[in-house]
Amino acid sequence: MADTTGPTPLRKMHPALKFALELGPLVVFFIANGRAGIYVATGAFMVATFAALLVMWLIARKIAVMPLVSAVVVLVFGSLTLWLQDDHFIKMKPTIVNALFGGLLLGGLVFRKPLLPYVLGDVFQLTPEGWHKLTIRWGVFFLVMAVLNEVVWRSVSTDTWVAFKTFGYLPLTLVFAMAQVPLMTAHAANDPAKPTDGA
Repeated sequence: MADTTGPTPLRKMHPALKFALELGPLVVFFIANGRAGIYVATGAFMVATFAALLVMWLIARKIAVMPLVSAVVVLVFGSLTLWLQDDHFIKMKPTIVNALFGGLLLGGLVFRKPLLPYVLGDVFQLTPEGWHKLTIRWGVFFLVMAVLNEVVWRSVSTDTWVAFKTFGYLPLTLVFAMAQVPLMTAHAANDPAKPTDGA
C-alpha cells in the first residue's frame, strides 16, 4: 500500500495546458479591450493572470519563475494604469518584463553565474557550453522583444497594440523556442557523468 503521509509530489503540466494558461489571460485582455476599452481590459487581464497562476499551482504544485515575475509586474503596472487612468503603464509592462529577463540572463553570464539552468534545468539537461549559448540567445531575444514592444505601442493604436500582444508576442516566442531545438540537441548532456568536449 502506498504511503500517503509524505508531501504532495510535484506533477508535470501538459504542454498544451501550459500554453492555454499562458494564452488565456491574453485572450481575455483582447476580448475585454474590444468590448469595454483598455482600462476594463487591464483589470480583466490582472484577474485572469492570477487565476492562471492559481490553476498552475493546483495542477503542478509549483509556479515557474517567469510567469510569477510577469504576474508581479502585471499587478504593479496594471494597478498604476487603473489608479492613474494612464494606459502607458500597461503598455510598458512587456518592455519591463523582457528587459528584466534579458538583463538578468546576460548579466548572469558576465558574473559567470548562468541563470537559465535554474529555470529550465528540470526540463532539459545541457552541457555547460550549451547552457552558455542558449542563455545568450534567450537574453538577446528578450531584449529584442523589449525594443519591439516599445516600437509597436508608440507607433500604432491601442487596439492594434493589444492585438499584437495577444496574437504576436506568444507565437514569436514559440517560434524562437522551436528554433533552439537543434542547439539543445547538439549540446544535450545525455550522460551527466560523461565529460564533455570543449568544442
